[in-house]
Amino acid sequence: MAEQLPTGQPAIRVTTMPADANPYGDIFGGWLMSQMDMAAGLVASRFSHGRAVTIAVEGMKFHAPVAVGDEVSVYADLVKVGRTSMTIDVAAWRRARHAEESCLVTQAQFVFVAIDEARKPRAVDSPPATA
Repeated sequence: MAEQLPTGQPAIRVTTMPADANPYGDIFGGWLMSQMDMAAGLVASRFSHGRAVTIAVEGMKFHAPVAVGDEVSVYADLVKVGRTSMTIDVAAWRRARHAEESCLVTQAQFVFVAIDEARKPRAVDSPPATA
């Protein structure tokens, strides 16, 4: 993934809060990863027209810290579609509260599988049955 701010809209944008931080004021990596998972999940569910679950996170890289009060924008792009799976490139960018410049802080690939009502894999191009 490039280190240039994406031109599209982020899947998620949130302001970090004190409850998301460690005692030094840095945001927990797990909190950031959960935001990335939610963004990828939005893309996977929309594309597969139903429930999709995370099965893998590949190549997670933390490039820079995030501080309390920073705005975090998470971008998610579908890059590969299999029979039941979807691979999504996800990048999180931070912007200090009163600044304009953004910085890439985290990136990874998330792999999702579309599932049916019985929680079994289903074809991505096959919407789940409705009652």
